[in-house]
Amino acid sequence: MLRLLIADDHPLFRAALTAAVADAVPGATVEATASMADLLAALERQPDCDLVLLDLRMPGSSGFSSLIQLRGLRPDVPVAIVSGEENPLVVRRAIDFGACGYIPKSASLAVIGDAIRALLDGNEWLPEGLAEAVDQGAAEQALTRQIATLTPQQFKVLMALADGRLNKQIGYELNVTEATVKAHVTAILRKLGLYRRTQAALLARRLLDASADTLTPPLDSTQSDIGDDD
Repeated sequence: MLRLLIADDHPLFRAALTAAVADAVPGATVEATASMADLLAALERQPDCDLVLLDLRMPGSSGFSSLIQLRGLRPDVPVAIVSGEENPLVVRRAIDFGACGYIPKSASLAVIGDAIRALLDGNEWLPEGLAEAVDQGAAEQALTRQIATLTPQQFKVLMALADGRLNKQIGYELNVTEATVKAHVTAILRKLGLYRRTQAALLARRLLDASADTLTPPLDSTQSDIGDDD
């Protein structure tokens, strides 16, 4: 039996998406969630999930943070984005961050059903006409691949940097020492090819804005400021 998880905070669209799944894949088990916390709990209950249909914006997540977190925690579970955002750059980033497909919310239920069947067959799916428009520069492609190499804990630290948290605050929230946080920041900067935590924070804030024009942060210094947050 196929098992799918839907994550979207809009009740009407959750219901429509659930109906589309039921029509496209009769007999499939579907669980709908409305927040990132609920989705993670559902994945704990259904570790053999066949497909996650994920909205980019819902409580507990913003931009690509939920997609990157899911790919880090459960790289074996396919994740497709279902979003009202149809910017080709956003679609390209989603695919580069590990999404197996991108379904616009403006698509008809019939098209959504076709997409779900294709995704469950192991194919990548992009909306007709948008796939050809999707393009991304080599530098940004490299950076998105680098972000995808972060561990789940490193990604949590990166998101905390976006909120301007100090190492002590991050350590308290993650229940680790300040030295461990500094080690994570060092690893993050190395993996992303950056020099300053302020660059990492800027990049993280752009990750949270799925419509940002570019991910590449400015290189404002060659000096590291890993510990300069007190």
